[in-house]
This record gives sequence, structure tokens and C-alpha cells, in this order.
Amino acid sequence: MDNLLSIITFIPAVAALVLAVFLRGNDAAAQRNAKYVALLATTASFLISLFVLAGFDPSNTGFQFLENYRWILGFHYKMGIDGISISFVMLTSFMMPFVILACWNVEYRVKEYMMAFLILETLMLGTFMSLDLVLFYLFFEGGLIPMFLIIGIWGGQDRVYAAFKFFLYTFAGSIFMLVAIIAIYHMTGTTDMAGGANGAGGLLTHRFPYQTIHIWGIPIKGGVQTLLWISFFISFAVKMPLWPLHTWLPAAHVEAPTAGSIVLAAILLKIADYGFLRFTLPMFPEATTIVGPIAMALAVIAIIYTSLVALVQEDVKKVIAYSSVAHMAVVLVGIFSATQQGIQGGILMVVAHGFSSGALFLCVGVIYDRMHTRQIDAFGGLVNRMPRYALVFMFFVMANVGLPGTANFAGEFLILVGAFQVNTWVAMFATTSVVLAAAYSLWLYRRVVFGQLIKESLKTITDMNAREKLIFAPLVALTLLFGFYPSLVTDLVGPSVADLVNDVTAAQAAFDPGALIAPAQ
Repeated sequence: MDNLLSIITFIPAVAALVLAVFLRGNDAAAQRNAKYVALLATTASFLISLFVLAGFDPSNTGFQFLENYRWILGFHYKMGIDGISISFVMLTSFMMPFVILACWNVEYRVKEYMMAFLILETLMLGTFMSLDLVLFYLFFEGGLIPMFLIIGIWGGQDRVYAAFKFFLYTFAGSIFMLVAIIAIYHMTGTTDMAGGANGAGGLLTHRFPYQTIHIWGIPIKGGVQTLLWISFFISFAVKMPLWPLHTWLPAAHVEAPTAGSIVLAAILLKIADYGFLRFTLPMFPEATTIVGPIAMALAVIAIIYTSLVALVQEDVKKVIAYSSVAHMAVVLVGIFSATQQGIQGGILMVVAHGFSSGALFLCVGVIYDRMHTRQIDAFGGLVNRMPRYALVFMFFVMANVGLPGTANFAGEFLILVGAFQVNTWVAMFATTSVVLAAAYSLWLYRRVVFGQLIKESLKTITDMNAREKLIFAPLVALTLLFGFYPSLVTDLVGPSVADLVNDVTAAQAAFDPGALIAPAQ
């Protein structure tokens, strides 16, 4: 089918439109129907994406399943996937049915709640498939609106504050990218990322000038490339989020409903990783040589700082939120190592973290639904009443630590191998993430699950129900599968990553530091 990517992308949006137009009332039957429509739409999107996966040729490093239509003001509606983007697409389509199942107990404005998630899925999928800068930006920025509503309407006590903080931080960051996109269009006359055959004429293969320029007498090494690099980097660093731009994330996670936290950690944060791989490395390789070490230094600081902060939290969600910041910083180290192992490990880590972080937030949701608190001191001894829950929680805590046999371990190992090839100091400090993750993860698990069951409120708590087991089972299975057979991911992305690394390495090898020297204007 010529429009398979658009079908996958817009099935959820069409389902949201159906709910808006045809579903009336707010009784139990209407709420149930809204949930079933959302579950059906997200499942259909995933099943159709399997056809894309089956027809995808990993050996072809170009974009596949291309769709290209003239759109508006000379811009194009252009969609396509390669070995890098397909991993993000499959992660998104796979996780969304579980997100819907995770909010099955919601009773307040259920139709609107389902519509928000359906529209959010369309916008996230569109972000990963867009091959036009303007189209990408619209999808990228549009995702703020449904997530803002999910936090602000269905969140916790301080939901309005958290929602506005999330929106303002990420919106302010994306303004830098908008300015960069306008500048790129002014310089090149196009926003087409892929170009024609073999990427010819596309922005991903365009070489922006990197000679030193002077602004108000201040020399800017890398010139235009550095300025564009910084603009994109700020936008994605806020989205990731990277220290010191991370403060919106703990508040958003704590106040978001369980399903909102799952989609935020498992998918939305990964848009930044995709942006670094899709734009920063291929479009600005010389600037990456100049400014990339700063990004790796910030990543190392984020790994250590946010891990230490996680150790002193008293809210279960905050521990996992800070853990997500630390793990995304590890991924950033792999990406900016610009090595085959580092980038492949980063993509595998993205997939693995999508499973494990989503499952950990779901674990929090299980006990929150029963006790209506997330304070660590409110629990203890849950293994006595919830043995199945304790087992699942332990599995994903171990995955979060990077236990061998899980996909997280394979991803982190490849990242560190790639980092050691570039900078041993960065690799050494990044390795502390393994020790620190073990410290805060095991500390959390011990206080919540182990010990004596002495609190009266916990003595009647019930173990997981069938719906919760249904959600966890595939996440456990895939975490183990990709842990023992990481080649299922690395072989899929390998040729495209190799092509990216070769292009970046060639550009950096031809990079003449003497070209940075230019007279002041």
C-alpha cells in the first residue's frame, strides 16, 4: 500500500474524531465504548505497523515506504522511514495499546481522555516519520498540547503548575529550532530532509558552512553550523531533558496520571534522541566535532547528579523520573560517541528503557490505585500480600539497573564500548550510572516491597488483577528477548547506523581546523 505510513499515523486521529462526533453521553456504557474504540485504534495501528516491519529491508540504508505530496507554500507532506526511525515507530505503536489499558479505571471525562492519547499517538508517529522540516516541527510541537491537557486535567493536586511548567519549558526550547528551520530555509531554499534518489539534494546530506564568523566581534568557531547545532541541541536537550534543563520532568511525572507518565517516559522523551540522530549528527558533523564534547560533559554531569538526587527522594515516581533523566543521558553519550557500537547501543537502550520505564511507572500505578499515595514510607512488606507484583517489580528494577540478560544491559554495554573508543574519561564516569542505578533502585525496592507488613492499611491490599498481568507479560517477554538476542534490534538498525557513522566520520576526517580561522568582519 502506497500510503501505509499515513494509515498507521492517522488511524488514532480518525478514532479520536469518531469519538468526538458520534459518542454521546457520559454513562458507564459510553465510557466503556470510548475505551474500546481507543484500544481498537491503537491496536490496529500497531498491527499495521507489523506489515511495515515485515516489508522493511534493513540492507537498504535509504528511506523506504516514501510518501511525497505537494502541501502548502511550497512545502511537502513527505513521510518515510529508515533503519533508525523504524525502531522509534515500532516502540510507539507497540506501547500505546498498553497505555490505553493502563488508564482503564479512569472515570472522569473518559471520552476526552481517550481522545487526548489518540491524538498524541498520531503526533508522535508523525514526528518519527516526517521527512520535511516544517512537517516535523508541526508534529513535534503539536504533541505538547494533548500532553499538557493530560497532565493539567487528569493529573494530581499540583497538576496545573506541572502542566504549565512542562509546556513553557518545552515550548521555549522548541523556539530555537523554529528559528533554525527558518534560517535553513533561507540558506537552502528547501525544507526537504531526504531529497531525491539516494538523498541527493536533501538537507541530511547538505554541508552547511563551518568557517568561523564574528558576531559583535566575538568569534564563533564552526560558524553557521555551530549556531544551527546549538539551536537544535537546546530544543532536544529540553525535550530529553538534559541537565540543567530537566527540572520540568519530575514535576510532570509526579502530577501526571499513570498512563501519562508511561507515555512520557517510554516515548515522548525518546523524540530528543531521535532528533539528535536525525538532525544533529548528519547535518552538522563539523559542529559536532567542535561542540559535541560539551554535550558529552553535560551528559556525564546529568548521569551522576540526577542519580544522586534520586537517592534522596521520598516519592516513588520521583525516583523513577530522575532515573529516566540519568538513563537518557547515558543514551546521549552513545549518540555523541558517533561510533557504530555507541549509536546502536543508544537505540537499543531507547527501546529497552521504553519497556522498563513504562513498566516501572505502571508498577507505581498499581499500588497508587490501591493506596492513593506514592510516598515510600507508606509502604513496606508488600511481598507478603502481593507476591506476583513483587516479582514483576523486581524484574523491572533489575532491568533498570542493567542486569545481564535484559535489553538494558545490552544497550548500556554497547554504549560504553562506543564511548571508550572516543574518550576514556567520559566512558569511566558514564559507567558510574550502573553503580548509582543499583543504589537507588535497590534502595527503593527494599523499602517498598521487603520488610515486615506492619501497616494496617496494607494488610488488605490485593495482588495484581488479570488486566495488569496482561500489560506486564509482553513487556517482560520483550525485555528478556532483546536482552538475549539484541541482534533483533541491532541488525535492523545496523546498516543505517553504519551509513550515518561513515558519513559523519568522512565529514569530520575532511574537517580542516585551519578553515576555522577567518578575519574579523
